Amino acid sequence: MDKSSENPEEDSVSLQSNRKVQANGVMKEALGVLQTFRQSIRRPAERSSPKIKDSKVTSSTQAENMSESALSPPPTSPSPSAGSPATSPMKTIGGFFQKAEEEQPDFTLHKHKSLTRSKTDPNMSRLGDSILKKGASIRRSLRFKNYSNKAAKQESPISEVLTERMVENETEEEQVLDEIEESYSLPEIPQTPLSVMQINKLIEMEVLEEAHLNLLAMRLELQKEQEQFPDDSPVELAKKEKDLILLYTDLRKKICTIVCDSNSFPARNKGLLVHVARIIQEEEKRAEERGGLPESWMEAWKEAVSEGVQVKVNSVHLEKKEQNPSWLAVHLGLLGKTIVQDLENVNRDLRWSYPPSFKVFSNYVKSYHRIVGHHLRKLEPQVTEMKDLYALLDWILNKYKSEKIMGSFSLQPDMAQESADLQLEEGFLEQLFEKYCFRSKEDMSAALDRVIELEYESVWKDREQPQKEDNFLQSPFPMDIWTKVQADVVHSRKLDPKLVQKVVASCLEELKTFPERFETQFRHHCSALQPQPLWTEYHITYINSFAALQQHMEGYQDSCPKEVEGFKLEVKDLILRLMQSLEEQYKEDVKPFLRRMMTRKWLTNDDDFNSLYKRTELLSQHCDSMRPPYVQEFASHLHHHVVKEYIGQLMKNNYTCKNRKHEKAANKIHKQWNRLSDLFDDMKSSHKWLHHVGEDLNNIIKETNKTDIKSHLQPLVEHYPDFSRKHLVAVLYFRGLKKGREYNLILQKLATLKKEVDSSSINRSQVLFGDMQVTANTDCLPSLPFVCVNFLRPNS
Repeated sequence: MDKSSENPEEDSVSLQSNRKVQANGVMKEALGVLQTFRQSIRRPAERSSPKIKDSKVTSSTQAENMSESALSPPPTSPSPSAGSPATSPMKTIGGFFQKAEEEQPDFTLHKHKSLTRSKTDPNMSRLGDSILKKGASIRRSLRFKNYSNKAAKQESPISEVLTERMVENETEEEQVLDEIEESYSLPEIPQTPLSVMQINKLIEMEVLEEAHLNLLAMRLELQKEQEQFPDDSPVELAKKEKDLILLYTDLRKKICTIVCDSNSFPARNKGLLVHVARIIQEEEKRAEERGGLPESWMEAWKEAVSEGVQVKVNSVHLEKKEQNPSWLAVHLGLLGKTIVQDLENVNRDLRWSYPPSFKVFSNYVKSYHRIVGHHLRKLEPQVTEMKDLYALLDWILNKYKSEKIMGSFSLQPDMAQESADLQLEEGFLEQLFEKYCFRSKEDMSAALDRVIELEYESVWKDREQPQKEDNFLQSPFPMDIWTKVQADVVHSRKLDPKLVQKVVASCLEELKTFPERFETQFRHHCSALQPQPLWTEYHITYINSFAALQQHMEGYQDSCPKEVEGFKLEVKDLILRLMQSLEEQYKEDVKPFLRRMMTRKWLTNDDDFNSLYKRTELLSQHCDSMRPPYVQEFASHLHHHVVKEYIGQLMKNNYTCKNRKHEKAANKIHKQWNRLSDLFDDMKSSHKWLHHVGEDLNNIIKETNKTDIKSHLQPLVEHYPDFSRKHLVAVLYFRGLKKGREYNLILQKLATLKKEVDSSSINRSQVLFGDMQVTANTDCLPSLPFVCVNFLRPNS
């Protein structure tokens, strides 16, 4: 409280006094009284809630106006306010300054002595004391909010009137929730403006209306003087114009500061913003007149709004990512909450202080679009992890315009007329998409490395048995990889459907290198197991697993055909290499047994065949755990190899049957062949066409009548068009028929049948004898003319 109100010996100073006092002393004393009184009313208001805050500031202003009205003439302004010429204490200060400049002071103001007036009515002095005391009572009531009955009984009739008026004004203010009118009446411009120092002081004290009126008066005065000197203006006129520009600049800075802070303290600046709006409107009207600022006042106001929004955005708490792994998600959540709260304040408080043409809410929304977009651009270099990139994109594309922020119910219906999209720099969103895809690829690479590490830890390291799924050997990693890709797809689809294709392509591009990487580590850790059954099981497991992974990835064939085909090619090559490893190991295992077929030992001993059969049977059991279609392909390859090597022993001329041993050999071939055929049928071999060769050759070998051998050539040539003369010579040699007339007739019959076979009907995929070599030349008639052969025929 001001000392003048505490000391009963001192009287409140009326600035309309007829006494002559020193100008500087009175200015200092008057401003001190005014400033102290305004601050005492502001302090309790700032501590209260927004609604109470507004009402109590209005009440305090009403009390001040009542005090002024008791000591000064009635107001003349059509829109009285704290800064109007009629009610502003600075108006009387200006009047006092004008009077003080005309007359010299005749005494000095003492510090501890009250000012006395010769013509002051004592009743007016007591009334002023009473009002000051009531002001102190109002401040105490605002501060503590408790009204005692005892204090109420001591109130004077004037204080009761003041209280009633304040309550009425508070009620009226709560009921008025509409923007101020677009049109307005400019208060009377003073005939003579205040001095530069006085106007500057008014600007500093935020008495904006009166400061602006004096600036207009000064501007009109300058224009009149410039009209008197159109060509050659005196130095004083140029100085005056410079002072006017400086004052205008200070006024604009003050207005911009108030506007910038208005969304942080909406209730405190509510009254000032009305004057701010009227000043901007008036200056926009006078933009073409001389003496004003060249830049647009409306644009300056919009920039101030943006600066206030920038302050709000910068004030949102942002942790370092080293301190909190969820630093970005937390920051964006707080940022969204701040935006909604600030726009709610604009709707509730600020917009009612402006005319509709200012489009206050729309300008704040647009400022948030622009400034938040720039803020996110500054955050982007810190966003490196996948979860943060997703949080940023999700906030930009989904959350910002959702009901959580710009689509909030509390901002309707005003927000329905506004765009809810962020204003981002050109190419920024595409940059984030590229970064997201690149990070997806890196995360996929890391995930694939973890798959290999997990396979080593859980299987290879301790030589664990592979798992089974539906009776098939299967590793769980295909489902893990597919789940990872599918999760990326789901997340990217939530962001932007166009992003899905790019993310899938990035994942498949990285997945393309996985088969080779996996194979390298597998062979490095498990090659020592060969040829143990566990080694075979591992191969079958990974044939099944990569086949399943390929099947999962085929689901993206439509969106990424190129990448899927590239991945399928890599998987196909890997599966082929794994199957070749199994085939080569099997061939190596049965090679010694097959080499001893069709020999003298074979004819008398079944050990080699039994070993061949057992090894094939064991592999057949493993094949039961291999998924189709690879099991058919694998069994077919083995089937072809065994048939080729088994029959191929006949072509090596290692043994020839004598003394009717060909019948025994034929019976043995028949039994062994049936067993092998049944076994490969169980293995799901698709080479059914190989079954005939055993029976066809067996019929030739077991035939006791040489003449009847020719009748068995027809089925053999039909089933196997690649069966040639050299192969028939080898078979006849094994049977014991090496030469003679019937021998030559048999060869001639084969030549005739071969001519009848249409070469175009030969199935090139069913080749058995074509690549089966005959190691020895058993042709006994290499140079016999064809006519000699005809001569040997009966009845020739």
